[in-house]
Amino acid sequence: MTTRLTYILLAGLVVLLTAAACSKPISAPEPNNIAGASPSAPRITSEGVVKAAAQPVEIPAGGSADAIVRITIQSGYHVNANPPTYPYLKATVLEITPSDGVSDGQIFYPKPVERKFAFADKPLSVYEGETDLKVSLKADKAAKKGERSIPARLRIQACDEQVCYPPGAIELQIAVNVK
Repeated sequence: MTTRLTYILLAGLVVLLTAAACSKPISAPEPNNIAGASPSAPRITSEGVVKAAAQPVEIPAGGSADAIVRITIQSGYHVNANPPTYPYLKATVLEITPSDGVSDGQIFYPKPVERKFAFADKPLSVYEGETDLKVSLKADKAAKKGERSIPARLRIQACDEQVCYPPGAIELQIAVNVK
């Protein structure tokens, strides 16, 4: 009887070990994966929901002209205005790198939209949809005539109705023709 019980236990153990070796291991969920979301679902980023493009500008040598940078914010999202409602909020900021005899002057941020969100006590100043930033560019008198690209960076933080995403930066070029 003991021999038979030993054989049964050994056979059961072999079956369990075989089943364990052939089964798929259980893995912990990824930390960035929201419960119930597909692991292949795209991760939302500020750069993914905000686009920026600069319109070409002509500047006379020794003169100035305004360049327009159009920001397009995907529906359902917003970015904080400049200046933001609270100091801890990340403002939308345009940075221009002077290059090839062209420098920047004042940057004019558009009038924001006031929106009330459940997470804030008072309405926040935000940009939504399409909005234009205006930057005054100056060309030195000695600036070489012709076309060039002036590097710019738009720092943004996109948010939806419930959460703000990590801040990001969009690199762009402003096409400038010095006449």
